[in-house]
Amino acid sequence: MRSSILAAFAGRFTLPELSFTQGESLTPARVGIELLAGLTVALALVPEAVAFAFVAGVHPLVGLYAAFIVGLVTALIGGRPGMISGATGALAVVMVALVAQYGVQYLFATVVLMGLIQIVAGVLRLGKFIRLVPQPVMLGFVNGLAIVIFLAQLSQFQVPGSAEAGGHGLAGGQWLSGWPLVTMLGLVALTMGVIWLMPRLTRAIPAPLAGIVVVAALVIGLGLDVPRVGDLASIKGTLPQFSFPGVPLELETLKIILPYALILAAIGLIESLLTLNLVGEITGRRGGASQECVAQGVANTVTGLFGGMGGCAMIGQSMINVKSGGRTRLSGIAAALILLGFILVGSPAIERIPLAALVGVMFMVVIGTFAWNSLSILRRVPRMDAFVIVLVTVVTVLTDLVTAVVVGMSVSALAYAWQNATRIHAHVDEEDGARVYRIQGPLFFGSVEGFLELFDPSADPDLVIVDFADSRVADQSALSAIEALAARYEAAGKRLQLRHLSRDCHRLLKRAGQLMIDSDDDPDYAIAADYAVRTGALSAGH
Repeated sequence: MRSSILAAFAGRFTLPELSFTQGESLTPARVGIELLAGLTVALALVPEAVAFAFVAGVHPLVGLYAAFIVGLVTALIGGRPGMISGATGALAVVMVALVAQYGVQYLFATVVLMGLIQIVAGVLRLGKFIRLVPQPVMLGFVNGLAIVIFLAQLSQFQVPGSAEAGGHGLAGGQWLSGWPLVTMLGLVALTMGVIWLMPRLTRAIPAPLAGIVVVAALVIGLGLDVPRVGDLASIKGTLPQFSFPGVPLELETLKIILPYALILAAIGLIESLLTLNLVGEITGRRGGASQECVAQGVANTVTGLFGGMGGCAMIGQSMINVKSGGRTRLSGIAAALILLGFILVGSPAIERIPLAALVGVMFMVVIGTFAWNSLSILRRVPRMDAFVIVLVTVVTVLTDLVTAVVVGMSVSALAYAWQNATRIHAHVDEEDGARVYRIQGPLFFGSVEGFLELFDPSADPDLVIVDFADSRVADQSALSAIEALAARYEAAGKRLQLRHLSRDCHRLLKRAGQLMIDSDDDPDYAIAADYAVRTGALSAGH
């Protein structure tokens, strides 16, 4: 049984040849750029992983282990070199209810199941459906995510709390004020200034890394009292240990974790695939969606077995990596291993880094991520596209990514259907005593009412010809409309003839099938109802 399953898997999904270079030559200079990019990403991963662990209600190391394992696995076998994955806020906000009610062991079991679901999605090649996301939805997603990243940084402007008092680093609601706020803002501005200036001086060192180093050196050298990474939590730990989730292996457990696993799998895949597309536009690469699904699934399955909270692609860190020059798998691998080094031995140094430097880096990510051109094109694109861009942006900020994408795609699909529904019309001619209706526009569920309104059996002559040469029958609703039209003319005692319908329509139409006129120039296309006939859901008719 196991061998047959593996054989089916191999036949269904084959990983492309994995390469660390992906077209890039690993020269010493390129290796240096990749390693420095990885170091920059690792520094930016620390506060994010800790913060998202707090959101989910778990220990900071649970978030850091997820960032390490998910980042390493996806860097090794992911669909897009240059992408960075780790613990994310989109997943953390779903996890918090599960952890609060059932405990962290149920979270680990859920993450394992989430990973298995994502692997299945990759094997079935469901990742290809990400191409159905319209461009306005992508623009809204990017803009909304940029705003979310910006808002997430504002918590760093709060007064450091007391760990001994049970706080998690920052005291909620107590904002910096006076000179501490001025100092924090000044350091953030300095970081952003260094990042902006550095590429104009040299590209040997990633600009974000230079900003972090300059500001950290200034703060440590002058002994400035500003919030630091260590104020969030201690990141010191050991190697993650393998441990099967401590939950009962029974149906009741599955009932608890399955709904969460499905939601987390969907959120993780959608965010990862949208990030994959975004990184692909920057690096000029395409494909890899199904491979990325499998990589995310393997990463989350492993993470759940090693005490991590699970994760997905991170658009902010991915942008940092790409803008720092990371183009191969080496930068992602380096980021994961360097992060592990921080956990094992480097925590004293990393905890001294000022949060202002990391906030400055993320603010530059926000500026680089936001699609500023979308503001200028809002007046030039169709009003519905402009509405979708704004809608997806707002919903992303107010709710979550999955809701925003579903809402955006639903509105776009409804708008497209309505536009096509209003296109149906007919040119009416007289031909040898017969009235000829030359149908223009697609005939589908949205346009059947308008189609039927084109005809007046009581006023038409005894012979009516309906010509579909410039139309296309799309679905079963369209076939039913043609049947209804034939019945109306039959009831009126008049003849109806149908021209230029596809062979599928000839086969699927029942009552109206005998009214068709065969022609050598009949179109040849499949319609949606064809599958139902093949499976026996409809009668083949005449």
